[in-house]
Amino acid sequence: MIEVQDVRVDPTTRRAWRGGRELSLSRKEFDLVHALIARAGSVVTREELMRDVWGVTFWTSSKTIDVHLGWVRRKLGDDPRRPYLISTIRGRGLRFETNVDADLDASVQEPIA
Repeated sequence: MIEVQDVRVDPTTRRAWRGGRELSLSRKEFDLVHALIARAGSVVTREELMRDVWGVTFWTSSKTIDVHLGWVRRKLGDDPRRPYLISTIRGRGLRFETNVDADLDASVQEPIA
């Protein structure tokens, strides 16, 4: 079991939770969350994600990652305009944040199952 902030993933059963609520993730969504949360606090490059999640070493567009990331953020309740779980590090990759910014608005939206 891996837990960061209030997100937990169980790689053995391929289940994920936000707080006490189980999330309904597709296979690729789960793989994306797992790839990021397993390296929480570190930047994961798009190349690493394409290799680890999609099993390819090349791609013609990063739209695949962007589309799945949008779905994952929505299910986690992570606002893409002001993310606090998964940050995009421009020109480098993505990072699953290890703690919530203290200045973040207290009214965080609820995750959608």
